[in-house]
Amino acid sequence: MDLAIMGYGVVGSGVARLLEKNYDRIVANSTQPSLRLRYILDLRTFPGDPNEALVTKDFRRIAEDPEVGIVVETMGGLHPAYEFVLQCLEAGKSVVSSNKELVAEKGCDLLRAAEKHNVNFLFEASVGGGIPIIRPMSQCLAANEITEVAGILNGTTNFILTKMIGDGMRFADALRLAQENGYAEKDPTADIEGHDACRKICILAALAFGRHVYPAQVRTEGITRLTPEDAAYADTAGYAIKLLGRAARLPDGRISARVAPGLVPKGSMLAGVNDVFNAILVRGDATGDVMFYGRGAGQWPTASAVVADVIDCAKHMEKKKLLGWEPGDERYVAPPEEDPARYYVRFAGVTQAHRLALLQAFPGAETLRREGAGPDELALLLRTETEDEVRRRIAETGAGLEALIGVYQA
Repeated sequence: MDLAIMGYGVVGSGVARLLEKNYDRIVANSTQPSLRLRYILDLRTFPGDPNEALVTKDFRRIAEDPEVGIVVETMGGLHPAYEFVLQCLEAGKSVVSSNKELVAEKGCDLLRAAEKHNVNFLFEASVGGGIPIIRPMSQCLAANEITEVAGILNGTTNFILTKMIGDGMRFADALRLAQENGYAEKDPTADIEGHDACRKICILAALAFGRHVYPAQVRTEGITRLTPEDAAYADTAGYAIKLLGRAARLPDGRISARVAPGLVPKGSMLAGVNDVFNAILVRGDATGDVMFYGRGAGQWPTASAVVADVIDCAKHMEKKKLLGWEPGDERYVAPPEEDPARYYVRFAGVTQAHRLALLQAFPGAETLRREGAGPDELALLLRTETEDEVRRRIAETGAGLEALIGVYQA
């Protein structure tokens, strides 16, 4: 059987090298007599690369070659990846993808196309890189009713927060260090503004609850406004700050979904996940909490997940893998104002009048302390409220809100 790779960047080249490095083991596990890499689609040239002769700029050579049974999509982005993947599925070729944006936006459509043409569309590498999560959720945890999935889904932001919390770094300095170490891109927007984590929680929510969730339905906030002061207040109160993607089933059948910094109790399994590591917690009615942990990105971990899907496709050339979910609905994801939580709030430039007004506005709130806090600074841990209600009460006091972070109920 012949294979094709679309996109010869970090992940795509890693897939090609892993196929060569562990070829005998991979073929033996695939149950196929051979797995030959036939094409590499890329607009660039790669002089001196061992696979230079396989590179083509013509997608039609892949789509129209009947010997190509499995196509690996590691292009990234939505277009033209969506059009190419769809044409491959319609041509009777199974597709393996590491493209989180593609699956988050078009996963339901592509899974239906795969089912219609009796092929497979697999995407284990799209969420946790080398961390197994798609297959365990769809198979190993299939007997559970999943009530919640939450996680630290982006290694770059977790590294930055680790430096801010552990070393007292300012955000800009921690980001610069992440870029110097190769953890953050030159343009880190997708990471630090939460878009990467948003796409991943959409995929996990679709798997967990059976209906497509679009990134536009998920309120998304990054880490750019966090300060060492917030980390210090959280620490003294027994929490760590993490950028969390979370989706949970509500009593009325809808779900809540959000990406935002959260205060995680230090006793939670997620609180101890540091540096570039990711962790995904799945809460099932039979298993309780199950956590998947590891490096969520990188050439070799991601290539490992991609090639595992290639093997799975090769084993199931004659039958369809049972993987899919229903189309989304604009009413399916509840607005954040309908999902109450506890909130941490911090104020600067607080007068005595502001302080009294805030304590009256939030009866029962816990006043937090940190070393070095000025007399005009105030941080509170509130009782459970909706975010809209919290903001309304703060506005009535006239106090200057510096930070508002939800508490993750572990």
